Amino acid sequence: MPMAYCELHYFSTALGKQTTANVLLPQSDVPGPFPVLYLLHGLSDDYTAWMRNTSIARYVSRLPLIVVMPDGGRGFYCDAEQGFAYETAITQDLVNYIDKMLPTIASREGRVLAGLSMGGYGALKLALSHPDKFCATVSHSGAPDFAHVWPDPNHDEFGRIIGDDSVGGPNDLYALAERFKSGELGPWPSLRIDCGVDDFLLEMNRSFHAHLKELELPHEYEEFPGAHEWGYWDEHIKETLAYHAKVLGIEEAQ
Repeated sequence: MPMAYCELHYFSTALGKQTTANVLLPQSDVPGPFPVLYLLHGLSDDYTAWMRNTSIARYVSRLPLIVVMPDGGRGFYCDAEQGFAYETAITQDLVNYIDKMLPTIASREGRVLAGLSMGGYGALKLALSHPDKFCATVSHSGAPDFAHVWPDPNHDEFGRIIGDDSVGGPNDLYALAERFKSGELGPWPSLRIDCGVDDFLLEMNRSFHAHLKELELPHEYEEFPGAHEWGYWDEHIKETLAYHAKVLGIEEAQ
C-alpha cells in the first residue's frame, strides 16, 4: 500500500511561532478514519530525522496508520520553565491540527506515541502526562531519568527547561508513575521500553524498568544488541509498529 507524504507547516500558539511536522498517511481505497502514531526525534535531530535515517515509510506502508513526526527542538517535549512549551505544542496544537485536517480516530483509542533518546523520554512523558489523549507509548533508548536524577539542573540549557528542583515535579517520570499507582492519574497506557546493551543510557532504562516493576505497573521491557545509533532504531521501530498495531487492533494489508 503506497503512502502519501507531506510536510506540514503551521502556526503553534503554544510556541508563538511557525513550526513543522512530517506526515505519512495511507494512500489507498481503504476508507478512514485512521489511528495516528506521533513519532518523536532525539536531542540533536529535527522533524526530518526519522524519514532521513530509517525506512519508516516502507515499514508503515502496509498499515492503515498515519505517522506524524513533529519538531521538538531541544526541549525534551516539556513545557519549559523558561523557553518553549513543546508539550502543549504537540498535545494540543498539533493533535488538534491533525484531527481537523486528516481522517483520524480523534480519541485516546486512536493515538499512540514513540520516540528515540530525547524522544523516548518524550514519548513516555506525554503519554503519562496525558493519559486521556494517548493509549500506548514506546521508548527506544530513552532518557527516563531526565528531571529525576539527570541532568545537573545547573546545566544552563536543561535548567531552563526543568527548573532548579525538578524531582517529584511534572517532568519527573518516576513521580508520574507513582501518581498512577496511587490512583491519582489514569488510565495507565500500554507501555514498552527497549534499549541497546551498548547504549550509554542503558542503566537509566534498567532503573526506570525496575521502578515500574516495583510499582506493579504493566509494561514490556527488552534489551538488544546495539548502541545509541540509527542502525539500532531503524531495526527496532519495526517492533514498535507491530506493538502499536496490536494495541490499536489494526492489521497489515495483504
